[in-house]
Amino acid sequence: MQKLLKKLTANNLFLGSCSSLIALIFLNLIWEIGFNPIHGETSWMILKATILLVPLVGILKKDRYTFQWSSMLIMIFFIEGIVRYYSDISPSKEFALGQILLTLLFFLCSIFYCKKTR
Repeated sequence: MQKLLKKLTANNLFLGSCSSLIALIFLNLIWEIGFNPIHGETSWMILKATILLVPLVGILKKDRYTFQWSSMLIMIFFIEGIVRYYSDISPSKEFALGQILLTLLFFLCSIFYCKKTR
C-alpha cells in the first residue's frame, strides 16, 4: 500500500477527485430525474446534486481547505448510498452502488491529495 501511495502524484489524486465529483453530480441528476424510486416522477431530490456544486468550484481551483471539508461532506452521500442500496429495488440499487463507489473514490483521493500537498 505504501508503494502505491508513493507512486500516486498530487495531480493524479486531483484528477481522481475532480472526475469522481463530477461523475457523482451527473449520477445523482440521472438517478433522480429518470429513475426516481419514490414517486415515479422528478422530485425535489434533484436538489441534492446542487449541494455537490458548492465544493466543485474550490476543488477545481485546487483549494486544499475545500478538499478537507468536502471529504467530510461526501460522507452524507456515502451513507445515503448505503441506505438506498439496502432499501431500494433495481435499478435504484445499481445507482446506489455507483454512488457508494464514487464517494469512496472522492474521499480517498481527497484525503491523500491533502496529505501530498501538505
